[in-house]
Amino acid sequence: MYKYNAFDEAFLAERNAQFRAQVARRIDGSLTEDEFKPLRLMNGVYLQLHAYMLRVAIPYGTLNSDQMRALALLAEKWDKGYGHFTTRQNIQYNWPKLNDIPDMLDALGEVGLHAIQTSGNTIRNTTADHFAGAAADELTDPRPYAELIRQWSTDHPEFQFLGRKFKIAITGSPNDRAVTKAHDVGLRMVERDGEIGFEVIVGGGLGRTPMVGKVIRDFLPQPDLLPYLESVLSVYNVLGRRDNKYKARIKITVQENGIEKVRELVEARFAERRAEFDGTDQALLNEIKTHFAAPAFRSGDISTYDATYAADPVFRAWADTNLAAHRDPNHAIVTISIKAHGQTPGDASAEQMRVMADLAQEFGYDELRISHQQNVIIPHVHKSDLPALHARLKQHALATANIGLISDIIACPGMDYCALATARSIPVAQEIASRFDDLKLEHDIGHLQIKISGCINACGHHHVAHIGILGLDRAGVENYQITLGGDATETAAIGKRTGPGFAYDEIVPAVERLVETYLAIRSGEDETFLETYRRLGMEPFKSALYPEAQKKVA
Repeated sequence: MYKYNAFDEAFLAERNAQFRAQVARRIDGSLTEDEFKPLRLMNGVYLQLHAYMLRVAIPYGTLNSDQMRALALLAEKWDKGYGHFTTRQNIQYNWPKLNDIPDMLDALGEVGLHAIQTSGNTIRNTTADHFAGAAADELTDPRPYAELIRQWSTDHPEFQFLGRKFKIAITGSPNDRAVTKAHDVGLRMVERDGEIGFEVIVGGGLGRTPMVGKVIRDFLPQPDLLPYLESVLSVYNVLGRRDNKYKARIKITVQENGIEKVRELVEARFAERRAEFDGTDQALLNEIKTHFAAPAFRSGDISTYDATYAADPVFRAWADTNLAAHRDPNHAIVTISIKAHGQTPGDASAEQMRVMADLAQEFGYDELRISHQQNVIIPHVHKSDLPALHARLKQHALATANIGLISDIIACPGMDYCALATARSIPVAQEIASRFDDLKLEHDIGHLQIKISGCINACGHHHVAHIGILGLDRAGVENYQITLGGDATETAAIGKRTGPGFAYDEIVPAVERLVETYLAIRSGEDETFLETYRRLGMEPFKSALYPEAQKKVA
C-alpha cells in the first residue's frame, strides 16, 4: 500500500495547522457558522443532527494495522467508542467535539490518513473493489490507478468548487464489486488485443434521480487516464447546471445533453489536454506501483483447513459465506461481518478495530480493506490459518456467517444522526436481521441484498438493492417505500417501486411476505431472489405486498 513521503507529510501538516487555526476562530466567535462551513467541509467536518461529524478517508478502502489502530484510538479518545464505516469506504465519527477535531486530524496524519475531500463539491475519495490485489478473477490491481487519481485530484485548482460532489470508482475485475455504474465516473479495467485499459462510464448516480451510467469510451489506454478524466471534469464543470443543486450532478448533464454530445465535447477537450501531459504522471504511476507489490505468499500444507471444514459445521457455514476465491489457491479472502444480528450495520467498536488490526498483522500480511458494503476484509489469509482466525473472531463476536445474506444489510445512519434524513434506517435494519435470524431462514434464502436509505439522497444505495427500502416523511409519519430488482454489479439496474409505502411497524412484515413469496416461487434452491424477480417480474411480489388490493380487484 502507498506510504506517505516527505512531501505528503509536510502537505498534510500544513493543512491540519491551517484548520486548527480556523477551528479556534470559530470557537472564539471570529467566524460565524456560515463562514466556517466551507472551511470545515474542505476538511471532512459536517454539522449533523446532534453534533459535528468527522468523515475520514480510507483511500480505495485500504488500511494497515497501524492505521486501523489509529481509527480505534479516535473512537475511544475523542468519540463514544465506535466508528461507522460507510458505503464510500470511509469511516465517520458522529460525536466529536469541535475543539478536538484538529487533534484527531493530527493523529490520523501520523499514520498516513486524512479527511481531505471527504465532503464538499469536489472530487471525493476514489473507491475501488475491496478485493483488489487478491481476487482470483482480477485482470490487474486497480489501486495504483486509484492512488494516482487521489494525488492528481487533491487540491486540484480547477475542480475544488464544482457544481456538486463528484465520485469516481474503479475495478480491475469483470465482476464489478465497486458499483462503477452508479458513480459520476466509473472505470472498469478491460483487455483488448492483449492490452489492459479502461472502459469509462459517466453519468451514473443514485439520489433523487437514480441513473445507470453510460459508456463514453469503451477502451481507454492506461497512459491516457488522467488527461481523459481531466477532460470529463472540465466539460462537466462548464456544461453542468449550477442554477439548481438537485440538477447539478453530471448524470443530469448527460441526460439533458445526450451522451453523444458529451462524448464529442470530452474527446475535443481530451485532444487538447493530452498534449499537456509530458509523461510525469506515468513516471509517478510507475513509482506508485512499487507500493502495491503483492506479498510473498506462503506456500505450505492446507490440510488443517480441509479437516476443520469437514468436521466443524460452524466453521463450514462461516467459510461458505465469508470466504472468497484468492488469486493464490493456498490463500482465501476473508470478509469479517460487522453486522451481527440486531447490531447497527457498519458500526465497529474500538475494541473490534484493534482485534481486526491484530488479526491482519498476525495472519493477513498486515492488510485490511473496507468494503462499500460496510464490512471489513483481510484480503490475504493462508488457508491453514483460517481455523485459528475463525476461533479468534468468535471470541470477539466477529464471526457472523452472513456475508451476502439477508442480514448483511447496507444502511445509512438515518434520522438517528443525519440532519437530512426523514426516517430511521438503523432500527429497520436491526429488526429485519433479527427477524430472519429468529426464523433461521437466511441460509435457505441465499444471496439477497437489502439496502436501506433514510431519505431520498440514497446514501444506503437502496436503488441498486434486490430489495430496496426508502424511508420518507408523510405528514410527520415515517413511511417506507419498497423497490425490487435493483442490481449493483456489472449488470446494474435501478429497482422499481412496488407501490404505496408502509408504516414503520409494517415494513418488516412486508419484507417477510416478499421473502416467503420468493421461497414459494423460485425454480430451485440455486435460483437467487434477483433471478426469480427477473424471470417472473413484479406481479407475484406485488400481490404478496398488497393482498387487500388484490381482493378488491378480484
